[in-house]
Amino acid sequence: MVRDITPGLKYIGVDDLDLDLFESQYELPEGMAYNSYLIEDEKIAVLDTVDARAGEAWKENLREALGGRRPDYLVVHHMEPDHAGLIGWMVETYPEIQVVASAKALTFLGQFFEGFGGRTLAVKEGDELSLGTHSLRFMMAPMVHWPEVMVSWDAASRTVFSADAFGKFGALGTCGFFGEEDGDWACEGRRYYFNICGKYGMPVQTLLKKLAGLDVATICPLHGPVLRKDLETYLRLYQIWSSYGVESEGVFIAHASIHGGTAAAAERLAQLLEDRGQKVVVTDLCRCDMAEAVEDAFRYGKIVLAAASYDGGVFPPMFEFLHHLQDKAWQKRTVGLLENGTWAPSAARVMREQLAAMKDITLLEPVVTLRSRLQSHDLPALTALADALVG
Repeated sequence: MVRDITPGLKYIGVDDLDLDLFESQYELPEGMAYNSYLIEDEKIAVLDTVDARAGEAWKENLREALGGRRPDYLVVHHMEPDHAGLIGWMVETYPEIQVVASAKALTFLGQFFEGFGGRTLAVKEGDELSLGTHSLRFMMAPMVHWPEVMVSWDAASRTVFSADAFGKFGALGTCGFFGEEDGDWACEGRRYYFNICGKYGMPVQTLLKKLAGLDVATICPLHGPVLRKDLETYLRLYQIWSSYGVESEGVFIAHASIHGGTAAAAERLAQLLEDRGQKVVVTDLCRCDMAEAVEDAFRYGKIVLAAASYDGGVFPPMFEFLHHLQDKAWQKRTVGLLENGTWAPSAARVMREQLAAMKDITLLEPVVTLRSRLQSHDLPALTALADALVG
């Protein structure tokens, strides 16, 4: 689709409704948007391409937006293939075009496109590219979420082109072209942030400080809707997320149960917490979308890990979950442990070992140990853990 965003600024991105897994790991129940933009001025700049799998639709959008003119610049904010897949085609089709990118991105360019022979312009922090009325000022944003990433600022339209920052899962045809059309941007925005950028809180904080001095009216990310209204909400959420703060009060219970005994105990604990006025979210790690479990672990300040023992360790779905949390720099959380083991409970020991590698984790007492099934004599310990979580 081609959509006007502001005078002289057009959206030329495409939806991908056939992709089942983003980065071959994150479920896409509502598809994915690959965003690309075009600034029409004395000079014409195309801002990023898209994944080659959606190439033909994007080429049609580009030609429609160009209206017979030829582009002068291709600005590359991020070299990941879902945004840079058609750089080679652009240079072959428009050999006079100049590819504008960070120095690191230009290094990556040769890795993705062997024998690349296009004209390039390396830009650094604070450099500007004048297009006429519009001018792009570049800000480096390394590790948001690759080292070559940059964002750009167009003062004329008060627009930030934010690369992967402020993106979300979902095609624009399903979630709405503009953010205000999206009933719950934060849901998939949160899942996207913590699974894509979650490890890189400090670099995101650095980017937010750079944006703080700008009078931003529009944010144009590389995925998800264009954001124009209530920008304070998106900026506030990014501030919480990137500082590893608590977004929502409540307790997240994640269980990994083999034969149902651990799951039943987790549900009983949830009831005890709800009786104490707590909001509780319970997830079955054996069956859930792991990316959603990671999202909830970051969203809430308190979490209970309930797992069966397995082969002298912990049941693999729990091990995998904690591995994902460590990989995404999960931190600053309060954790309760519940283990189950018929003859040799070992889950709590392994969970402690995994948690020891994470920052600022507070472990609560008591650790609840079950033998096969929750019994009446286990209730005092379970109740004590509920009280500790409320306290």
